[in-house]
Amino acid sequence: MMKKTYRSIAAALLLLGAAVPAAAHPPIAAEEAAANFEQDRADILAMAGNYHVGFNMQESTRWDKDYTPLEPKRSGGNEVVRVIEDSGRKIILQHMLVITDDEGKSHIIKHWRQDWEYEPAKVLVYSDRNQWTWEAVPEKMRTGRWSQTVYQVDDSPRYGGWGQFETQAGIRRWRSNWTWRPLARRDAVRKPVYDRYYSINRHQPTPDGWIHWQDNTKMGIKDGKLVPIVQEYVLNTYIKYDQYDVKAADDYWAATKDYWAAVRAEWDRVAAAKGGIAIDEEAETGTVISGRLLSMADEVQEKKLTTEKAIAEAKKLIEANTRKL
Repeated sequence: MMKKTYRSIAAALLLLGAAVPAAAHPPIAAEEAAANFEQDRADILAMAGNYHVGFNMQESTRWDKDYTPLEPKRSGGNEVVRVIEDSGRKIILQHMLVITDDEGKSHIIKHWRQDWEYEPAKVLVYSDRNQWTWEAVPEKMRTGRWSQTVYQVDDSPRYGGWGQFETQAGIRRWRSNWTWRPLARRDAVRKPVYDRYYSINRHQPTPDGWIHWQDNTKMGIKDGKLVPIVQEYVLNTYIKYDQYDVKAADDYWAATKDYWAAVRAEWDRVAAAKGGIAIDEEAETGTVISGRLLSMADEVQEKKLTTEKAIAEAKKLIEANTRKL
């Protein structure tokens, strides 16, 4: 009963989410889309580089009178962002965190990935616990717009949305439609009363780099109904900076890029063949196969495992742990 209730509410909210940007942002004329295409591409490609990142999170407004918002949280780190595919109408950016230990040794954490696609017909979106399904972009809203699909550290999906680049008050930004998202690890490990987000996502270039701004309504089920619990604002600032071991990230990617390309292709194959992605997740790690997919990349870099054997095992893991939708 609970799952059926959630699905009916979620379906209604998804329809609302699709309607909001359509009303706020009318269809784009083909001439305007063509005129802006290269600038759109330039803004996406400009997110690649070497950065110091600040992660700023604040639960600001409670919607549930019984909930006490968390204290604001700030953290940061050094992150390399690389263009790993650019076919004109599709751009893929891979993020990698560079951590330096007390002995001065650098460790690479393969971080999130963002795929940008121009005028997409559909987007892979978070639709329910442990599953992502294909959602059509309204035909009249495709011209001139880009989708952004964000993937987790093991290249499984996290959330997807579509929107447009625009200039307001002299600031150029890309703004998504309303999208559902699973909890981030920072929230999931606490097992809070909310269990998903309903969000708007923005990317904006700055003189020093770029910012990623998220407006998250944290949602939970109370008395059989999906309700808002608290509002959270997340501002991640990417400031150009290279006074750290950038080479360690590039070395990691050079050693593992063929493996990760095959992993991405397998997730794509499963999403097409099974109607999306359905896989169990754990609060601490993400998907139940995330740990092994990541450790195999380390073994490939250390030459403890061949790329071919790692790819074969990764394909088996993804196929065996995903379900048809």
